[in-house]
Amino acid sequence: MRGRKRPALIDVSILLELAGHAAMGAALGLGFSLALMFFDAFGLKSLIAGSVDPGSTARVLVGTFTLVFAVGASLTGFVLTMVERGERSADQ
Repeated sequence: MRGRKRPALIDVSILLELAGHAAMGAALGLGFSLALMFFDAFGLKSLIAGSVDPGSTARVLVGTFTLVFAVGASLTGFVLTMVERGERSADQ
């Protein structure tokens, strides 16, 4: 009886690379959103301060930016990883 072969699409190294890209994107999104709020370049700090619940508004803004950057970095990293692996397998 033959052993079960793991599918080619599910590779542990790909998942680790995706986790790294997601963490990098989350860190960039967090830094970007905090820089937008604290440096007040676009009046965002005063807009948040004037809202009904400033803490909740700030958390939603930071969470949204963090999530968007993390998903974008993950998708971009996945596409670039697949292209690189495709080129590597075509060369062999």
